[in-house]
This record gives sequence, structure tokens and C-alpha cells, in this order.
Amino acid sequence: MTTHDERALVRQVEGHLLLAAAREEGRTAAVRLSSRLGWLTDSQREDVERRFEEEYLALARLSWCRTAERAEELRLTYEARYRALCARLLACCVLGCAVLAATALLALAATG
Repeated sequence: MTTHDERALVRQVEGHLLLAAAREEGRTAAVRLSSRLGWLTDSQREDVERRFEEEYLALARLSWCRTAERAEELRLTYEARYRALCARLLACCVLGCAVLAATALLALAATG
């Protein structure tokens, strides 16, 4: 198994664990909500809990997608800034070398 395969497997396991945790949070919140509605029958309570859990997961999924999109936007922005910084640094180094070379040539010309 390559390192890339291992990373993909870890990401997949993390995704499953995150989804399982969100499901459990949704179930817990659904039970907490339905327990406050004492007038519901058992079948109504189960229906409310099921729908609440589905809605909770849908909202969690939407939140995760928005977070991933924003992370991608930030990654692209910072990569562009990093490339620009590297280009400027390289230009400064080349300019510095050119100045040093010109200074050395002038010093040699003055002595010769």
C-alpha cells in the first residue's frame, strides 16, 4: 500500500467517523426535541425524530461543503501569494547578484 493509498484510506475512515458522529448528534437532538412534545403518539414521535435527523444531516452536509469550498478558495489564494512571493524573492536575489557582480567588475576596473 502506497502512502497515497494510506492517506486516502485515512480520509475515508475520518469521513465515516464524522458522519457517524453527526448522525448520533442528530438522533440525540431529535430525541430531545420529541421528548418536549408530549402530545405526540409513538408513530408521530418516530416520524418527527426521523425527519429531524435527516434535516440535521442535510444541514451538516451543507456546512461541510461550504467549509470545503472556502478551504479550497483560501488554498488557491495562498498558493498564488506564495508563488508571487517566491518570484519577488528570486528577482531580488538575481538583482542582488547583479549588483554584486557590477560592483566587483567596477572594483577590478578601477584597480587595473
